[in-house]
Order: sequence, then structure tokens, then C-alpha cells
Amino acid sequence: MQKSLLRTDKELTQIYWRHVETVYRVCFMYMKNTHETEDMVQNTFIRLMKDNTRFESEEHEKAWLIRTATNLCIDHFRHWRTKVVYLDDLTHPAEQPPFEINDTIEKIKKLPQKYKTVIYLYYYEGYSTPEIAKILGKKESTVRSYLHTGRKLLKIEMEGDLN
Repeated sequence: MQKSLLRTDKELTQIYWRHVETVYRVCFMYMKNTHETEDMVQNTFIRLMKDNTRFESEEHEKAWLIRTATNLCIDHFRHWRTKVVYLDDLTHPAEQPPFEINDTIEKIKKLPQKYKTVIYLYYYEGYSTPEIAKILGKKESTVRSYLHTGRKLLKIEMEGDLN
């Protein structure tokens, strides 16, 4: 009898607890508020439940989840015109995320999309440039270029704060 491609509840729970913080942080870099971040995290794990990819290792799991979360967040902003925004919602400050945000993270969040993801994966998740290239489906030289430009932009921003 062939093994089912569906994951068990136990397997899904284990994957969730291993990677939920990383997925949350990646989503927060894009969404910038708690409610939409939680929606994207949920959508990422729903996508995992529906997907039948067999992971080679925990690192493969993590990379798949980061890539999926990133793509879902980017897709969310592609369809921004279909969103309805109520003025009442704009008057309430966003809740604080369940992790500490320092000044550097705030500055990284303000970077253009392509730079903030690469900077985050490199410095906060510890991925190498070849690993980031594989996760994001980019060339290694492109990732190095994004890192270089992102660092320059951060440096300019941080030096501006010192003056």
C-alpha cells in the first residue's frame, strides 16, 4: 500500500512549532502590522497543509516556508487595489508583534522589498548567499548585489540618525 502524501496532524504541528517564529518575522517584514502578519502566517501553513512536497531536511522545510511566506506577502500587495480600507481602522495604532523590534529592524522594514528580505535572511536567519539565492530563486550574484545595496542604504539611514 502506498503511503499517503497528506501530512499527519502530528507532523504539521511539529513543523509549525519548529518554524512559526521565522515565518512570522519574515511576514512581519512585509506586512508591518500584527493582524496582516498573522493572516499571512496562517496562509503559509494552510499552503503547507495543501502541498505534498516531501522535505529532505528541516532546512529544506524552513526554506520552503520562507519562500512561500515571501511569495504570499508579495502577492498580497499585488492585489492592494481590491482591498477596502475603513478610516476607523486607520486611527488605531497597530499592535506590537510578539518579538522585540529594535531600531535596526525598523530601518530594514523601510527598505525596498528585494533588499529587506535578503538582509533579513542573511543577518537574522544566518543563511549564506548561495542558500538565499536558492530560497528566493535568484542568482547568487543578484543576492550579493542586493546585500551590498541594502547595506549601503542602511548605512546612509543609520548615519542620518547620528546627525
